[in-house]
Amino acid sequence: MSRHLTYIILILTLLLFGCSADEIKKPAVLDCPLENDALYRTNSKSAAYQAILDDYTTRGLPGVSLLVKDSTGFFIGSAGMADIAGKIPMQPCHVSKIASVTKMMLGAAIFRLQEKGVLSLNDPVSKYIPPATLNKISNGKAPLTIRNLMNHTSGFYDVISDQNFYLQVLNDPTHKWNADELLSYTYGKPAMFDFQPADTAGYSNTNYLLLSMVIEAAAGMPHAQVLRKEIFDPLNMADTWYYIHEQLPENKLARGYFDLYNINKLEDLTNWNTGSGNGYGGVYSTVWDMYLFADALFVSKTLLSQESLDEMLVFHPVIESRKQLGVACFKDFIDIGGPEDFAWGHRGRDLAYSADLFYFPEHGTIMALIVNYGTDGNSRLRPVFQSMRDKLAMKIIQQ
Repeated sequence: MSRHLTYIILILTLLLFGCSADEIKKPAVLDCPLENDALYRTNSKSAAYQAILDDYTTRGLPGVSLLVKDSTGFFIGSAGMADIAGKIPMQPCHVSKIASVTKMMLGAAIFRLQEKGVLSLNDPVSKYIPPATLNKISNGKAPLTIRNLMNHTSGFYDVISDQNFYLQVLNDPTHKWNADELLSYTYGKPAMFDFQPADTAGYSNTNYLLLSMVIEAAAGMPHAQVLRKEIFDPLNMADTWYYIHEQLPENKLARGYFDLYNINKLEDLTNWNTGSGNGYGGVYSTVWDMYLFADALFVSKTLLSQESLDEMLVFHPVIESRKQLGVACFKDFIDIGGPEDFAWGHRGRDLAYSADLFYFPEHGTIMALIVNYGTDGNSRLRPVFQSMRDKLAMKIIQQ
């Protein structure tokens, strides 16, 4: 088949699915106390944060919501559009896909299972995943532990990097994936690196795909139920859902966009699914619920024991994309100020959504950021997004 013909077929496929009925309903203007209550604008830098949001939506980001909490109080605000076609403004009560921030929540659930004696991070992965499965993955015969999956030292090939997987997403954007389907794209593929956990680390979504399977084998229930039981319900995260296992709310979900053809035109890819609900992504939330999680984890410390938190905050010396990899956690923003100006948390990047959830320990500040634009793939707006998150971080550390 010629490349030209292949291109035509792919475009026709996109047009076909672009005309299909929405599974995820369009958002409405919400009665949102987070933007109407003066309590959420007491932060001393509120005007500066709002100016940054306004600036970067004029630069092309469709919609942004931000929560910052420090010793002076809250800033909760938004800018841009939750639905461009429907002319619905972005509000902090709109729900958005937070992508790989899911991993930090899944990791916290695993720590809670460890505290209850259900499993141990030092358990071999082969205790929960059949060797027949592991042996089909490069490095799968290595003495892997749950910790190696959680801190990305396995070297496993990243399912999300596989071209055949993305071709299938293109062919069937709304397909609801299961773990076995996804794992098949890793079989027989080269490892990212030899298994040398003391020396080498590298981010791979396959690790958290396998962790979702580990949880189910250890806990004897779907990992989605474990997430809700251990994280969402105890923290009263009332606007958080785990897709594909839970029905997303109507009228609350911000549309997600990406410049698919690199022609400075945003395409609505809200319904495109890159494997949601399989451990490495799929949580939809608000900046408020993200804050509840970060506060319980890092500030009030009601979610995990200090021992578990200390375990989570062990970071590998390898620096990858301006961050260090911990145990279901990043040490990020390591180059924006002095050595004390880093943050703990996680990034979220997907085809049509982006998110950041971080705690700056030396500044006592939580930042929850949602953008309904995809920065997993390269585009003109990816560096715009990166510039905005750096500017927000620099404002946080500014005295």
